[in-house]
Amino acid sequence: MRHAILGTGGIGGLLGAALSRAGASVVLLMRPETLERYGGRLAVESTVLGGFEVDVPAASVLDREIDALWVTTKAMQLEQALLLAPPERVGGANVIPLLNGVEHLALLQARYGNVVAGAIRVESERLAPGRIRQSSPFLRVELAGVEPLAAELRATGIDCRVRDDGLSLLWDKLVFLAPVALATTALDAPLGAVRNDKRYRRCQKEVLAIARAEGAQVDEKALRELQAGAPGGMRSSMQKDIAAGRRPELDAIAGPILRGGQRHGIPVPATDELARLVEARASWQSAPAET
Repeated sequence: MRHAILGTGGIGGLLGAALSRAGASVVLLMRPETLERYGGRLAVESTVLGGFEVDVPAASVLDREIDALWVTTKAMQLEQALLLAPPERVGGANVIPLLNGVEHLALLQARYGNVVAGAIRVESERLAPGRIRQSSPFLRVELAGVEPLAAELRATGIDCRVRDDGLSLLWDKLVFLAPVALATTALDAPLGAVRNDKRYRRCQKEVLAIARAEGAQVDEKALRELQAGAPGGMRSSMQKDIAAGRRPELDAIAGPILRGGQRHGIPVPATDELARLVEARASWQSAPAET
């Protein structure tokens, strides 16, 4: 299949490199200033996929026919990044966002014809242009349908599962992610140090309540297993963003819970408190992120 990757940070770079190594046709979509610094080759250090290097072409705007557009930007960069993938060039290709949160789906559906809900669970970061490190013991993608794309990912060594319900897929991830991201960032500590904090535990219950009110079916047993198995030393990407002086994805992660609480009349005080603490810590003089 022919793939384009929009957003070449830790997730997009990892995905593009893995697909290219497996023999797929891949193009990375980058802003012109990022493209100038890209040497045409991705080097990956991965706990799951191993270490490897692979040549992957890049372009400043989509200039070819594709079967799939993978969207892996930060949520607040999404609208600007979409200029690199005009709808008339994307055509009937599947558009698969692997973003945090749930509200990005409506934006993409208004722009493209075939949008597929997706989620990725991984800890991966870009160390430098063209250099990716994936350090988590897990690397899993979930897609709402499109089995041929799932098979393409499995061929790379990525665990990919197909589900019928895109809404539940997105909330499943947020129910796990939001308490972790908000608590580790607000308290500036790894997961192991916040697991017993009452605000972390209350936030978990609040997100789960909002997910149910929104109509999502969350597998609580799988959620508990995921929470128990997450490494104690885990630091969230939101926490890393603030440490590096970058703007965090606060609205994408906390926003659906806070707004959902207002819609459904469900109190979410712990989420609100953690979000306020994150906002207080954030450096809004953020370095511009790269696409």
